[in-house]
Amino acid sequence: MKSLQEQYASHSTCFGCGPANPKGLHVRSVPQGDEVVATFQPEAHHEAFPGMLNGGIIGSLLDCHSNWTAAYHLMKKAGQDHPPCTVTADYAIKLLRPTPTDGPVTLSARVVDSTDDRATIEATLTAKGKVTATCRGTFVAVKPGHPAYHRW
Repeated sequence: MKSLQEQYASHSTCFGCGPANPKGLHVRSVPQGDEVVATFQPEAHHEAFPGMLNGGIIGSLLDCHSNWTAAYHLMKKAGQDHPPCTVTADYAIKLLRPTPTDGPVTLSARVVDSTDDRATIEATLTAKGKVTATCRGTFVAVKPGHPAYHRW
């Protein structure tokens, strides 16, 4: 199954989720019921120290995944066939415990509130069956004239 990024932004070079960025993280967000999920396999160069994922990488994973959750939700809510370009207005990450890199991590996000042009998302990052980080953020659809407009 194609991810939201592959379906709607195949030429995106975003570090976190752009399919066209050869050095990016390549987050692949996929709708699943009321949530959007993704799996990511960390590599050694994503580590803060041996065996543990860097906090900045965790933030990028959760930010991009949450942003796509918002874009997908706003698209469905408006009955559109393409998501609006959304940007991060704010987000907060809580690092609950070290995140091991010796296996895949799972991202899960859901909408907790929305209007016509923005969505509030709560997300988790799970490793080895334990939630290691959480995120809550607001993501806004941009209008013509914004530098990110039409980036997808």
